[in-house]
Amino acid sequence: MYCKNEHLRDYQQEMKLRLFEEWGYHRNVMVQMPTGTGKTHLLTAIVGEFLHGSNSPVWIVAHRRELVEQIEETVARYGMGNDGGRTQKVGRVKVLSIQWLSRNGETMDESPGLIVIDEAHHALAETYRALWKRYPEARKLGMTATPCRLNGRGFTDLFDSLITSWTVETFIGKGWLSPFDYVSIRANSREQRLIDSLKKRGADGDYQVKEMNAVLNRETTIKGLYESVERYAHGKKGIVYAISIAHARRIAACYNARGLDAVAIDSRTPASERKKLVDDFRQGRMKVLVNVDIFSEGFDCPDVEFVQLARPTLSLAKYLQQVGRGLRKSIAKESCILIDNVGLHRIFGLPTRRHDWTAMFEGRMIGNALSRARASGGLSLPAALSLTDSRGQREEVWEVVMTHGRLLEAIRNGEAAVSGEEAENGKESQAALKSCFDRQSGLWGLKHGNKITVTPCYLQVFDIQGDRAAVRLKDGRTAVVNASGEPEIMFSEPEMSGGHDRRLKFLKGELLAVTGTIGRDTISTDFYMDLKTGRTYREKPVVFSYGSVELLRVGETFHSRTRKPYASMRGLHKDSLCFYGFYLKIPDYRVPKSCRLVDSEWSTVFDIFACLLAGDDEEVYWCCGHLADRSIIVMDGAGKYYHVGKETEKGTRKRYIASNLPTPGEEDFDTVIKKLKAEAGRRAEETDRQKRRNEERKRQRRLEEIKDVLPYRMGMKWGLKLGERVIVPPQYRKILPPVGIYCAFEENACQWGVMALDGKVVVEARYQKVEIEHNGTVHLTIIPGKVKEIKL
Repeated sequence: MYCKNEHLRDYQQEMKLRLFEEWGYHRNVMVQMPTGTGKTHLLTAIVGEFLHGSNSPVWIVAHRRELVEQIEETVARYGMGNDGGRTQKVGRVKVLSIQWLSRNGETMDESPGLIVIDEAHHALAETYRALWKRYPEARKLGMTATPCRLNGRGFTDLFDSLITSWTVETFIGKGWLSPFDYVSIRANSREQRLIDSLKKRGADGDYQVKEMNAVLNRETTIKGLYESVERYAHGKKGIVYAISIAHARRIAACYNARGLDAVAIDSRTPASERKKLVDDFRQGRMKVLVNVDIFSEGFDCPDVEFVQLARPTLSLAKYLQQVGRGLRKSIAKESCILIDNVGLHRIFGLPTRRHDWTAMFEGRMIGNALSRARASGGLSLPAALSLTDSRGQREEVWEVVMTHGRLLEAIRNGEAAVSGEEAENGKESQAALKSCFDRQSGLWGLKHGNKITVTPCYLQVFDIQGDRAAVRLKDGRTAVVNASGEPEIMFSEPEMSGGHDRRLKFLKGELLAVTGTIGRDTISTDFYMDLKTGRTYREKPVVFSYGSVELLRVGETFHSRTRKPYASMRGLHKDSLCFYGFYLKIPDYRVPKSCRLVDSEWSTVFDIFACLLAGDDEEVYWCCGHLADRSIIVMDGAGKYYHVGKETEKGTRKRYIASNLPTPGEEDFDTVIKKLKAEAGRRAEETDRQKRRNEERKRQRRLEEIKDVLPYRMGMKWGLKLGERVIVPPQYRKILPPVGIYCAFEENACQWGVMALDGKVVVEARYQKVEIEHNGTVHLTIIPGKVKEIKL
């Protein structure tokens, strides 16, 4: 038995097919797949298929004991692999550590047909190179998430080619990896300044451990680590990456002293004890693992809810391997929280940043930190968390760099990441557009960085905005051109009459001011142009934005920025415009007589209004009414009706439904509206039910998280507390110890009720006595001898 194709996900099957095709041309191939996407399961499928067509044995080589054991468990599930020892054979597959193999390889009495290198970015070490020298005829397969090295050395002297999988953002977008929230220390914080002060480098080119330990292994810094976990990952299960063994143990001691179950695991931890602690962590008996690179690679625990980065690094591989521990998908978690206490996102970008793995594999690009100027620029949402610095002054420390909701939206809109190739090799295209002057010809051109995009051919460059330039051509005409010099707008007259010299200037909001000079000093504005539509106005427009919908106010009138022009009634106040997420309502009584109403309760045409649809630049519509699910029916200028509902914050779904002049066989307006009303009613009911179910599930999860609350007393009143965290403030005469997720409380003398652990009252306090059973049954004493029984 082996991992058959039906057990593989679509991308794993694709990678397997690509690999066997590549083996037709090259003997040694490296495969890159992001952490958490199932490299080991793909490995077993590849090994199984290889064994199916070959009599040669297969060796799977890893560089750490935990990885060997983990791979053994996986391949054993498919009927292949060891029976627990590192060299005992069951079938023709052996899982070996490179350390054991380097000591005992010469005693092996077989030659493998395939050698699989797990975490193959370590394969440049001499212990791995020996496998190439000793078994030159064996096929080699390298599996890694990060085919890069901090020293910039490539892998082409070992592997002939690289096969890359989807990007991290694609895996998240398709639901194979977990979305994440990313919080970090601020750029100007004391913590970031300490990290920026690190100057020394170790033998591997990374920060020197001794200096990091001296600078960051301090009480105030470690307290900050705990406070960030308490703030953003309270009660969650996670992994902390520390600088050194001493740093890891000090972090664990600090967390335990504050009531957070944590344990430090390092290279000195005995194997049996390490296995027990890891099992406790997997089973949830231990909340936090603090380690020094022990669990950076290959460690599989999908329900990790947070990853804390407490170790600065210059290694891209180390950064991605560590954050990848939290990106594995799990039913138990909606998203993962990445807590960056050392500001790594500023030098590496977010985990969704794309990288040119081929360039790193070939040694053309160093697998280290990007420059901070290029790595910054992610979405930054302010967060309110203040810590006190060593001088006792208040310092804003934290910022939320990305939320999982915003991340998913950005992925849907194609905004989540910048590719490594763009970041490294496309600097010229990202540089601001500028003008350049040729002294010999006296003409002006355009350039991106050091790359000239338009050779000098303009008499003058008036202004530049984004990738547009306002220029004067050789014949005296003025124009707006793009970065390649292609005209977007051309003004035909070279000059105005009477010596009026035309000039162009960009304004905010994609507006263009067309000005002129009369004589030497007098400057006058001829008109303003909307660059989106090409329409001109004598008065200066003011841009009003409502989400993705924009209007121009010119004098007392609002104008649309749609292909078909629209102007509102004069004197309309801006406060009378209302935005509803996917459309903008514009009061307007100039309703076409042909416009039909959705509901007879809308008695007059004055109840209809004009509206602009988000994401629709075609025209302004007339809204004919709403449906139960809050979607609307609109009519365009041609008398066609559309059903419009909210799809995303930046787009709409517009569907044609009817017309004032229906074609033969087409349903009329009233028939279509009747069906849409019924459908909308069902959708609205289902949405409400789903919303209630989601809210109840979230509430049940919250109640489970606080099930260890205890009653506490302050003065004469009682409340509920979880550790030092107040769940229910002291406001009752008495609260009894919880039973399950409920507890009895006394509001007034002899008036008892029942509340959930979050303080929500489920039984009003009007009973002389309350008894709660673990099965949720409650006995309510109304008067002595008269007891009512209910089920919660």
